[in-house]
Amino acid sequence: MASQGKARRATLADIASATGLSKATVSKALNGRDDVSSETRERVLAAVTALGYRPTTTPFVAASRRALTVVFDLPASPYILNVLQGALIAATEGHLDLLPRLAPDLKARTHRTVAREWIAAQHASGAIGIVGLTLSEPDALIDAAAAAGLPFVMVDPVDTTNERMISVGSSNWAGARAATDHLIALGHRRIGWIGGPEASTAARDRFYGFSTALDAAGLALDPALVRHGTFDVATGSRLAQELLAAPTPPTAIMAADDELAVGVLATAYERGVRVPDDLSVTGFDDTPQSAWTTPPLTTVHQHLDGMGRMAVQTVLDMSADRQPASRHVELATSLTLRGSTAAPPTAASATPQTTSPA
Repeated sequence: MASQGKARRATLADIASATGLSKATVSKALNGRDDVSSETRERVLAAVTALGYRPTTTPFVAASRRALTVVFDLPASPYILNVLQGALIAATEGHLDLLPRLAPDLKARTHRTVAREWIAAQHASGAIGIVGLTLSEPDALIDAAAAAGLPFVMVDPVDTTNERMISVGSSNWAGARAATDHLIALGHRRIGWIGGPEASTAARDRFYGFSTALDAAGLALDPALVRHGTFDVATGSRLAQELLAAPTPPTAIMAADDELAVGVLATAYERGVRVPDDLSVTGFDDTPQSAWTTPPLTTVHQHLDGMGRMAVQTVLDMSADRQPASRHVELATSLTLRGSTAAPPTAASATPQTTSPA
């Protein structure tokens, strides 16, 4: 006869019975012991999902202590730190513990077993959902979170088209177009582009905004003035060296984020190229550091803390069975004008480009 009372909670013995394994082996698999094969761990995790098993030990006994996991690859990035600030504020307001996590190794996270183990660990920590910050190759994690019933919201997704993905970002196309239009209005015609990874949706949208502005002004996109790399200062410096060493260097360089722009400014200084007299430079993000460069950086402002707050609020809504009206939310951008942009030098007054010593 079926029970008329509350449904019985799945136990470790139920997982053992469903998999044909001993309780000791099941326990080892759930605790990540390395003396359990990946095939065995996969069987255990599949049974955990099917039976809705939850450990009876803490933190589940402390149901009032809800948490939210924020996962990322680059903890030192000013971009990440500013988005995290917004997430922390929103989590605090929502009475959630914020659990910052480095993502599993890039090669490992694409495997279902690793992804399910990682998601199970977040579930066991009391997480009601997960926010991923510009996370590379997140599909397996997104799928594992969906199987476990955990909302997963991405901020500025990278190399994914997962149909389950809910994401938050900025109007990257419009921001990059506004910055390009500004340089064109100043009189620049040879504008270099230093972009982020081509797999990044945000980086691609910014490049499309740049190229659209050029096209609208009747300017041809010169492939010799286009570079792509990772979002960091060293890459900005290296790629700026390439552009400024050209026989006819650009009079302006647009960088796809502030860190790349800082690298451009450093290289310009090393080469004796004056900013903005000889070269105009723009960035993207408007991190606090951009106001303290020399000269202060003209950049596209995006609401980094707002994206963090929006991602946390979306997780809270989804955990309460309120689905977002759109699978992708974009926050508006605006152009912050500072001292790194000006009209291009005339042919008569331009300072010759110097080269670095051999």
